[in-house]
Amino acid sequence: MELLTEGRCLKLTDGGNCILTCDESMPMIYVGHGKETVDMYRGNFKIEDYVADKVPLSITSIDRNEDKTVVDFDGRIKATVTVNGDCAEISFETLDETVNRFWFRVRADKDEHVYGCGEQMSYFDLRGRHYPLWTSEPGVGRDKTTYVTWRSDVENKAGGDYYNTNYPEPTFVSSRHYYLHVDSTAYADFDFRNDDFHELGIWEVPAKIRIESAGTFAELLEKETAFFGRQPELPDWVYNGLIFGVQGGNERSFGLAEKIQKGGVQLSGIWCQDWCGKRVTSFGKRLQWDWHYHKEMYPDLPDKIAGLHKKGIKFLGYVNPYLVNDGELFKEGEEKGYFAKHHDGTTYLVDFGEFYCGAVDLTNPEAFEWFKGIIKKYSIGIGIDGWMADFGEYLPTDDIVLHNGNSAMTEHNHWPALWAKCNYEAVKETDNLGKIVYFMRAGAAGSQKYCTLMWAGDQSVDFSRHDGLCTVISAALGTGMIGCGLNHSDIGGYTSLFGNVRTKEVFMRWAEMAAFTPVMRTHEGNRPDDCYQFYNDEDGIKRMARLVDIYKMMSSYTRDAVKENHEKGIPVQRPLFLHYEDDEKCYTEQFEYLLGRDVLVAPVYKAGQTEREVYLPDDEWIHLWSGRAYGKGVNVVDAELGYTPVFYRKASRYTELFENIRAKHGKN
Repeated sequence: MELLTEGRCLKLTDGGNCILTCDESMPMIYVGHGKETVDMYRGNFKIEDYVADKVPLSITSIDRNEDKTVVDFDGRIKATVTVNGDCAEISFETLDETVNRFWFRVRADKDEHVYGCGEQMSYFDLRGRHYPLWTSEPGVGRDKTTYVTWRSDVENKAGGDYYNTNYPEPTFVSSRHYYLHVDSTAYADFDFRNDDFHELGIWEVPAKIRIESAGTFAELLEKETAFFGRQPELPDWVYNGLIFGVQGGNERSFGLAEKIQKGGVQLSGIWCQDWCGKRVTSFGKRLQWDWHYHKEMYPDLPDKIAGLHKKGIKFLGYVNPYLVNDGELFKEGEEKGYFAKHHDGTTYLVDFGEFYCGAVDLTNPEAFEWFKGIIKKYSIGIGIDGWMADFGEYLPTDDIVLHNGNSAMTEHNHWPALWAKCNYEAVKETDNLGKIVYFMRAGAAGSQKYCTLMWAGDQSVDFSRHDGLCTVISAALGTGMIGCGLNHSDIGGYTSLFGNVRTKEVFMRWAEMAAFTPVMRTHEGNRPDDCYQFYNDEDGIKRMARLVDIYKMMSSYTRDAVKENHEKGIPVQRPLFLHYEDDEKCYTEQFEYLLGRDVLVAPVYKAGQTEREVYLPDDEWIHLWSGRAYGKGVNVVDAELGYTPVFYRKASRYTELFENIRAKHGKN
């Protein structure tokens, strides 16, 4: 990269790319003042902003020396620019304390593509839209034209839109081979709608902006993940089969596990999210948020876990950073003063939908260590091998005081990273890194190195365009571009509301896709009795046994891809353009993905399909199920239930593995 200055003009270039420009006709920085209103209801936020002014800043002076360049913008903002090889960093100093809105413009090309901004479920290529960045519930339905979204909005303010996400991050990757990261946890809105520039709006003057480039996307991701930190490898036991999501106590949970095993379903783990007890609300079956095992529902659970371990099966639970106010651990935390508080000093109770919880103040070092100790004692201490590390999005912003004195408006987007760090340290300090896996839906900048596994959140149990099966593809591809390359989802989805119930077709199509992801895990959903459950269906058990066996046969290949994610930051599920950079069509494809280098997966994400159009980039491809050869272009492929389109490269060194899968599970 090269920083060019002349008079009161500035330009940052990378080879033939112009990334930043600032002169009289094209300002780079705008500042102003705004007043926000934030309304939170059960993790859903309505945020509005009144901007009193937005003023472009001109360069008044440039002081350049060998190590850095200091630029004064109208005496209101001072920027210090350093360039080191392929990386430029711009740090900012506020000279005008009235400024609380900051806009930064980056040069753009009309045909450019943009990815990232955390986990975006509706669109992989972000070009042409703007993305408010604020961690929250992702919304139910997420499409304002649908009945489910309308009902969710009317009844619970929970409908959501295309940009709502559990995991926002002020980081994007450009098809022009650079990534840009804004060092800020404030509310932001990244706008990619203009042909000539991207405008990054932040509700504070950020500490720093980092821009780094590379010759290829693989090299770029390696650099980006070296900066953020990389995820650990998954434990070996994960590849032994299905993580079976089930609940209801010892008799039901372990009884159903035995039933599906007798039907041929191989298990790596049994996941009982209600290990801590249950609560029933109008939303459905939920949990007792008091993070120790429930002695009535799961009597002698430590002994049961030890028995499972002897059979080579792991046990997984659930935990989040909130404690219900009628639980035992809440009393302890209240006595110690470890919860976030109102300004009057009383504990802030957060409404989670017909029950109220204290938010453990993770900015308080003592509270952080206390809650980490809860995980160590009550989960790891009884032999639990993993858990859903849920939530992290619910930090309120109104009338709340945190231990570190920071505003909740700037800590809100930071909370998921603190929560990830708490889990990571509990696992690492007990020497269980690489043995225990926890999976998270919330994320933030910095989550990358602390998150052992992402999951895509609470999708609707359907094929809907903005909240169904297809959204988990975009979620995996997007998070992979900003350093979280291990992702999976609830097989069959989770959210069932307003008559929307899971069908066998939805569940099985989801399971077909999950067989070609890093982890296979089922979930009964929020209303298990209303939705299809494969364990109640003899044919469903048979189909799942086959798909889990395929997943297990793929394990040596998948394990190598997971290792590459750990060592180089190359995600397991990859966009097509990562390995086919000269193919323009690959840059807009969000319903297919590469699993590692050699496998292309095109999940069936619409109802009633027995065929699927698949785009194949320039290579020699072999259809996994039939052995038929295909070349570049759009191909119509058979896609009957159980045979989602999957291809492998003819030149792959894993050809024998794929041929063995076809011999056992292909179409004769």
